Amino acid sequence: MNRSRIARHCWRGKMAAPEEQELSQAQTEKLLQFQDLTGLESMDQCRRTLEQHNWNIEAAVQDRLNEQEGVPSVFNPPPSRPLQVNTADHRVYSYIVSRPQPRGLIGWSYYMIMLPFRLTYYTLLDIFRFALRWVRPDPRGRVTDPVGDVVSFIHSFEEKYGRSHPVFYQGTYSQALNDAKRELRYLLVYLHGDDHQDTDQFCRSTLCTEEVLTFLNTRMLFWACSTSRPEGYRVSQALRENTYPFLAMIMLKDRKMTVVGRLEGLIQSEDLLNQLTFIMEANQTYLMSERLEREERNQTQVLRAQQDEAYLESLRADQEKDRRKREEQEKVQAEEEKVRQTVLAEERRRRTLEEEKELKSECLPPEPPADDPDSVKIVFKLPNDTRVERRFLFQQSLTVIYDFLFSLKETPEKFQIVTNFPRRVLPCLPTEEQPNPPSLKEAGLSRSEVLFVQDLTED
Repeated sequence: MNRSRIARHCWRGKMAAPEEQELSQAQTEKLLQFQDLTGLESMDQCRRTLEQHNWNIEAAVQDRLNEQEGVPSVFNPPPSRPLQVNTADHRVYSYIVSRPQPRGLIGWSYYMIMLPFRLTYYTLLDIFRFALRWVRPDPRGRVTDPVGDVVSFIHSFEEKYGRSHPVFYQGTYSQALNDAKRELRYLLVYLHGDDHQDTDQFCRSTLCTEEVLTFLNTRMLFWACSTSRPEGYRVSQALRENTYPFLAMIMLKDRKMTVVGRLEGLIQSEDLLNQLTFIMEANQTYLMSERLEREERNQTQVLRAQQDEAYLESLRADQEKDRRKREEQEKVQAEEEKVRQTVLAEERRRRTLEEEKELKSECLPPEPPADDPDSVKIVFKLPNDTRVERRFLFQQSLTVIYDFLFSLKETPEKFQIVTNFPRRVLPCLPTEEQPNPPSLKEAGLSRSEVLFVQDLTED
C-alpha cells in the first residue's frame, strides 16, 4: 500500500528560567536539556526536579521517569563531570509517515461510514482508560527492574521475529545515554507499540532486514523497549511520540545529549536508511567537534599529568636530597653531642677523682718519724718511673698504703701494688674472702721495702 510521506523541520522553543532566583549559565543549559529529554512543558517543574537531584541531569532524567506512583530511584550514576549544554535553541528533524488518504468514491464512502464508529470506539476507549486509572493506577508507572524490562522485551522480540535483528542495548535508557555520551556515538531509540497495526510489518520488513541491521550495528547504539513495559512506558512519556513505530536519534551536541531526529510511522527500510543518513550527515560536524574537543582535553590532561609527574618526581628528588642532608646534619649533630657528652662525663669523672684523691689525702694518718722503731720506709716506683718515698707503721693496714698512693696525682686511677721478690700482689682492698686487709707486718713487709705500682687502667 502506498503511503504519503511528510518530512518537516521544527524548532522547539525554550522558556526562560524562573525569575525568582537567577540561574547560572550551566544551570540554564541543564534546564533546557532536561526539558528536551523529558518533554516536560513546565519550566518550574523541570527546575524543581533538577534542584532535588542537585542539578545532576542524568539522575534527574531517570527519576523523572520514576516519578509516577512515588517509585524510588533505581538509577545510581557514577561520579562524572556535569553535562555542559548549549543555551541556544536547537533544531529537531522530524520525519513522519502518515497513513494514506481514501481514494475514489468507494474509498471515501467507506471512510465516511466507518468514521462515526471509529470516533465512538476511540472515545469510549479513552473514557474507559481514564476511569480505569482512577480505580487502578497504570501498573507501568511502577518500575522495579528497568533492565529486566529491556531484557524481557528482547526475548519476546526474538521469539516473535527471530534472532536476526540489530544488536539491542541491554541496559536502561539512562545507561544507554551515558554510554553514547562517553563513546561519542549516535543513540537510536525505538519504542515498540505492541498493539499498533503497523508494528509487525515494520519489524519484519524494515527493522530486521539485512541492510538496516548492518547499518545500525556499525553506526550507532540501538536501544529499544516495548511501551507496554514500565521502562518503555517511562521513555515514551519523556519522548512523547505521536504514533508508532517511533524512532528517536540522540547524540552529544554542544556538550549535551540532544534529540536530533524523530522518525514516526511505518517507514520502509530504504527510507529509514536515507533519513538516518541525512540526520547523521547534518549533525556530523557537531560530533566531530566533540571528538576534537575531547581529544584536546585528553591531550591536555595527559600533558598536565606528565607535567605533574615530572614535578612530583623533582619534588621527591628534592625531598630525598633534603632528607639525606637532614640525616647527615642530624648524624653530625649526634656525633658532636656524643663527643660533648663524653667530654663532660670525662670532666665530671676527673673532678670526682680529684675530690676523692683530696679526701683520701686528708684522711691519711700522719707519717711517723724516721726514728720510730715501728716505722717502715717504703719506696714506691710509679708507672711513669717516678719514685715516691714514705714511712708507715707496722700495725697500719695495707689500705693506708693504697690510700696514700691513690691520693697522689701521678698515680693512675686503677692500680695494684706488687712486691719485687718474690713477686706477689698485696691485698690492699677488702674482698668477700678478706673483708679486712692485713697490716704491713701481717703482709710480711720489712723495715725497708721497694714496691711497684702496676697500672690497671684500661686503654
